[in-house]
Amino acid sequence: LTIASTGKDPATGNLVTQQYRVEGPVALWLTTTARELDEELQNRCLVLAVDESRAQTQAIHAVQRARRTLEGLVAQHTLAAVRTLHQNAQRLLRPVAVLNPYASLLTFPDQTTRLRRDHEKYLTLIDTLAFLHQYQREVKEAGREGARFEYVEVTLADIALANTLAHEVLGRSLDELPPQTRRVLGLITDYVHAECARLGLRLGEHRCTRRQLREALAVGDTQLKVHLARLTELEYLLAHRTRAGGFEYELVYAAGPDATRVHCPGLIEIEALQQAYDAARSGGGSARSGPGRAPGGARSAGGRDAAIDETSAPARLSAEVPLASPSAHVSLSHGPVLSYGQAAAS
Repeated sequence: LTIASTGKDPATGNLVTQQYRVEGPVALWLTTTARELDEELQNRCLVLAVDESRAQTQAIHAVQRARRTLEGLVAQHTLAAVRTLHQNAQRLLRPVAVLNPYASLLTFPDQTTRLRRDHEKYLTLIDTLAFLHQYQREVKEAGREGARFEYVEVTLADIALANTLAHEVLGRSLDELPPQTRRVLGLITDYVHAECARLGLRLGEHRCTRRQLREALAVGDTQLKVHLARLTELEYLLAHRTRAGGFEYELVYAAGPDATRVHCPGLIEIEALQQAYDAARSGGGSARSGPGRAPGGARSAGGRDAAIDETSAPARLSAEVPLASPSAHVSLSHGPVLSYGQAAAS
């Protein structure tokens, strides 16, 4: 992969075009401060959002303070060794294939065409989890016509973890709201429910202004305008014009306290997947034909005498017996088992 990029020449300070060449496979990371992403780009990537909650800010402050301590200075000097250890662990992974025995039973939403790519992301996520556990799994071997390959199998634990990650990763890609707007919706929901409980109002009776939301949510006015406009357009909020020319907002999205949680619908539950897999295996086993007659089964009724039976060849699979052999037997659905000659005569 070759990319041309404009950069500053360290010697002259002039802007020059430089080419960067990378041998595959290639992983591409993009960062942006845009509130909305191009959909053609979004459905080709996994979208991760920054946690803008107050708890995350407190955690970042704690780490920043810890860097000034003795333990923090020691950790900074050992960071390179830890990074090298993880890189070496990745180099131990062997290029083995991944077999998913549950693939035909998996489900995924299919309302729009963009979900074709998202479905491939979901399956690749499952394969990746199984691939990373290759040293904890039995490595099997298969092949045809002299071409052999090694593979590991996907387990239910891989699919369960992939479903958990898919809700967070693919759920954000499929969500009609950007992550920041989804977070603001959760804050508004919590605020409105708390105010309704305090004032003894029903959900549809409570209205609030942008100033009240700005003070309660601690969100800047510019950002709040954008989020409120988007929520109003998508009918999560209903805007009522006041006599003074402003707006009051009514929450019409009754999602409860989990409004900030994203969800990837249509994924099969692990319990249902296990039951469907077991049913498919038992059903396939019952439909499979048996290996001829059992060694201890009933004799043919009057077909051959004892002398012939003692000198006859060992029993073979039904698929191996020639149709022209007079000793071949036809098994009828009802009645006694007749010899081939008796069946033809009847």
